[in-house]
Amino acid sequence: MAETEPHPEKNPVMTEEAQSEDSVQHAYPVKWYRSTYYNAAILGLCNFLAPGIWGAMNSLGGGGEESPWLVDAANALTFCLMVLTCISSGVVVKYIGIRWTLILGAAGYCPYAAGLYCNNRWSTEWAVLLGAALCGLGAGLFWMAEAAIALSYPEPHNQGRFLGIWLAFRVGGQMIGGAINLGLDVHKSTAGSVSYGVYQVFIALQAAAPFAGLLLTVPSKVQRTDGVTVLCGIPRDENSWTELKATGRLFVSKGFLLIIPLIAQAVFAESVFFTFEGLWFSVRARALGSFLSAIVAMIAGNLLGAFLDNKKLAARLRSRWSFVIIMVLQGAWWIWGTIIVTEYHRTQPLYDWVDPGFGRGFAWFLFMVMGFQINYMYLYFVIGSLAKDNREVVRLAGLLRATESAVQAVSYGLDSISIMGEVGTVYLNFVLWALSIIPAWFVIREIGVTIGKTIDEKEKTEE
Repeated sequence: MAETEPHPEKNPVMTEEAQSEDSVQHAYPVKWYRSTYYNAAILGLCNFLAPGIWGAMNSLGGGGEESPWLVDAANALTFCLMVLTCISSGVVVKYIGIRWTLILGAAGYCPYAAGLYCNNRWSTEWAVLLGAALCGLGAGLFWMAEAAIALSYPEPHNQGRFLGIWLAFRVGGQMIGGAINLGLDVHKSTAGSVSYGVYQVFIALQAAAPFAGLLLTVPSKVQRTDGVTVLCGIPRDENSWTELKATGRLFVSKGFLLIIPLIAQAVFAESVFFTFEGLWFSVRARALGSFLSAIVAMIAGNLLGAFLDNKKLAARLRSRWSFVIIMVLQGAWWIWGTIIVTEYHRTQPLYDWVDPGFGRGFAWFLFMVMGFQINYMYLYFVIGSLAKDNREVVRLAGLLRATESAVQAVSYGLDSISIMGEVGTVYLNFVLWALSIIPAWFVIREIGVTIGKTIDEKEKTEE
């Protein structure tokens, strides 16, 4: 687990700033199995097998169960426990390293699928709650580790693409899960739970997640084309209490506090649109939604990643235009969603894909999944800009994930109440979106000006 071996092509004494300047003149040769693109694919594979399959189950509406209420309550438990493990994850990284933290966290996902299978087959509700609890303990570590890796491994000019590849695998799990369910349950044009075989496939896939993590390169052996040595962890000689206090200071810093509403409005939506799908659509329509929404989310996420890496535009312009476009689209979708759920609450429909009126609500679900993907990806871009050094990357990754988990615990908890699941959380998420715009803008406008890992040469000249 030693993570001290330098890149063989680099000068280990050279500072990161000096290495970055040197990389302007040189493109360092890299081995493909040590490259940042290779590690983006491996991190994506882990994401595909663990949270990606978790997302696939939830994108079927209520974890594929006949009613979403129990699963919403279980997911609330998962995210409550994730808050604890996210906050303390920096200490875990200090002792076992970032790769083993990722592997340990990935092992927590399989019990969740197993719990759903047991309840689906034998009506053992306790198994759902036990699986959710084990998932929460592992997922907090996994979430922090993958976020820290995604922010610290790639070269600055490839960070958007790295994020795009990584998160594309996440929705790839949702797409494959939807395809599996669609193939097995294409005849189910009514409400109900998915087939046993669907859960068995999900269990097998999630059980493979820790083994995929073994393929990840430890930070010190990653080879970047800019020659910079990757540092992603906390030194073992640093006191654990000191580490927790440093994390606490970052949490109450001005920059992080101002983006908490932006984080909240982005991740609150997941339980909202998954519950929406589970309430108003047939089994096969839910499977189709899982499959198609993953495709549109994957396309949108990679387009955003390419735009964020576009050096023809100044960093401040890329961050501002992305923010404006994302927030305007999100606002339009919340208006649309408010109208739809108000109508559905009154009429109590159940739509299959052959029914008149199916497309209105189904299209909204697709757009919401796409919006979640680009919101999620943009949050990492912002957090990466706030980090001043590699230790802060780990701490901010933990804080981001802890904040996400706290918000999602509340959202899934509220969605487990029928009236809130039908209409209330859509209204509330609309309000959160509106409240997030102004505080976030105070941070966004400084990206590429006073904060950020890199500032374009054009900006430097203007300053």
